[in-house]
Amino acid sequence: MNLDLTGKHALVCGGSQGIGLAAGIELALLGANVTLLARPSDRLREALSALPGSDDPTRAHAAVGVDMSDLDALATQVAALAHNQPVQILVNNSGGPPGGPAHTAKTQEFEAAFRQHLLAGQTLVQAVLPGMRESGWGRIINVISTSVREPIANLGVSNSVRGAVASWAKTLSRELAPLGITVNNVLPGYTRTARLQQIIDNRAQAAGTDEATIARQMLASVPAGRFADAGEIAATIAFLASPAAGYINGVSLAVDGGRMQSI
Repeated sequence: MNLDLTGKHALVCGGSQGIGLAAGIELALLGANVTLLARPSDRLREALSALPGSDDPTRAHAAVGVDMSDLDALATQVAALAHNQPVQILVNNSGGPPGGPAHTAKTQEFEAAFRQHLLAGQTLVQAVLPGMRESGWGRIINVISTSVREPIANLGVSNSVRGAVASWAKTLSRELAPLGITVNNVLPGYTRTARLQQIIDNRAQAAGTDEATIARQMLASVPAGRFADAGEIAATIAFLASPAAGYINGVSLAVDGGRMQSI
């Protein structure tokens, strides 16, 4: 199986922690040069140093500090990055919107989520597409949510926007396939990240109970009986980025321990 990404340049969004950082590490292990994108912070600098090969002068890992909701800055910085070092792999990953029911969410909450997820994704794709087109090879992988198939209670804004991103990605997969570019979605289940802890905290506060009780309730719906590690989601991302996955295109792949009941 050909998993070799030597010479490829991967741009991983949300790369300072969680699934994004884990994906950056897996891609680096397969030989890719990795650029981590996240808000400027000490955590981003620490994440860069955690990439395999970070101390190897023949590797070209880098970091871009930018807020994905600032579309103008995002376009400018990623276009400059891609001009200097064309991007062949884009991992489009960003933290989810705050919880709450859809019917009470403010219009501004939907607008902010749409900007951070779909519009940021579109901005990123347009910035890196020239390099992929020139290479005749590309991978666009969107980290979304199982909610694109089965909406998750009390995540109204997230459910709505994630579904839009999935449809956008499916459309892109058909448009870009003739260029040698695949577009796929990874749908993580309950994964041990700061986002999961936030959801558990919110549910515990709303129910007036403790976090351990909420965690047990969530795990009761997972046949595997445990939460995923970020590295398990990252391994799926790395495979979809590899040459071995070249004929997988336009799919939304759940990595959820069997939690979803739909096929």
